[in-house]
Amino acid sequence: MHPRNLHRAPYDFPQLIKSCPELKQFVRPHPIGGETIDFADPEAVKTLNRALLKFHYGVVHWDIPNGCLCPPIPSRADYLHYAADLLAEGFKSVIPRGPAVKVLDIGVGANCIYPLIGTHEYGWRFVGTDIDRESVKWANQLVVANPVHGKKVECRFQPSPDSVFKNIVKPGEQFALSISNPPFHASPAEASAGTLRKLKNLGGGKPPKTILNFGGQSNELWCQGGEVAFIQRMIVESAARPKLCVWFTTLVSKQGSLPAIYRELSRIGPVDFRTIVMFAGQKQSRIVAWTFSFAFRATPSDPTVTRLQKG
Repeated sequence: MHPRNLHRAPYDFPQLIKSCPELKQFVRPHPIGGETIDFADPEAVKTLNRALLKFHYGVVHWDIPNGCLCPPIPSRADYLHYAADLLAEGFKSVIPRGPAVKVLDIGVGANCIYPLIGTHEYGWRFVGTDIDRESVKWANQLVVANPVHGKKVECRFQPSPDSVFKNIVKPGEQFALSISNPPFHASPAEASAGTLRKLKNLGGGKPPKTILNFGGQSNELWCQGGEVAFIQRMIVESAARPKLCVWFTTLVSKQGSLPAIYRELSRIGPVDFRTIVMFAGQKQSRIVAWTFSFAFRATPSDPTVTRLQKG
C-alpha cells in the first residue's frame, strides 16, 4: 500500500471497537492469530467500514442502502494517495492541499467514499456525480450528516447514462483531478458470476449459503461493454474538454482491459498517460491516468508507475 495509507498495519480491533461499539459483535479470533471479521457477511463489512471511517477519518455517520456497493476503505484511500502524488508533480513534489483543489468523482455512489476520505486527508473539495438518483440522494444525506466534510462536497445527478463529463459540469468549471471506479462487468450474468466468485473466495472456497449482493447495484457493477467501453467514452469526452481536469484518472479492474485503453489513449494523444499499480495484500489493481497539460512531462521516479508518454 501507499506509504501514507493509514491502513498499512493490521486492523486495530480494540481501538475500532472503542470508536464503534457495534463492531464488537462481528469480531472473532483469526485462525492464525489476532482478530478478524467474516468478510462474507455484508453487515460485518459495513460495520467495519463505519468503524474505520469514524476512527481514521472523523466520519460521524456512515451507512449505505441494502445492495449498494460496500467499498474496501484501504484500497479507496490508496487511490487518493497516488492521485495526490500525480498532482504533486506540478508543485515541486509538494502535494496541493485545501479547498482550492477541486476533484470530480465520476460514479460517487451512495457510499460517497472518496469525498469523505479526501476531504479529511487533503482538505480537497469534491463534486460527485452518479446516474442513480437514489444514490445521489443518499450521498447528499451523508454530506449533511457529516458537516465537517460536507462543506466541501456536492453530489449531482447525471441524467445521461451514456455520458461521463457531459451534462454534469457547469460552464467554465475546472478540476485538478477526476477519479472514477467504473462498472467493470459487461453484462448482468458476468456481474453475478463475479459476485459468486467473490463470496466463495471470502467463504474459504465454500459455496455461499445465501447470495446477498452487497457488492453493488446493477449500475455499479456492469454496463454495456464493461469497463473498456466506459473508459473509452471517458477518454473521448476528455479529449473534447482537455482543460476540464489537469489529470483524468480511472481505476482499471482487469489487466486484460489495458491494451484497448492504451490504444484509445494513443489515438487521442494526451501529453502523457501512465499506469500506477497498487497492491492490497495479494490483490493487484491499477490506475490509468492521462493529462493534456505540458506541466506534467517530468519522468516519475516512483517504481510503481509505468510511463507511457506520447511524443
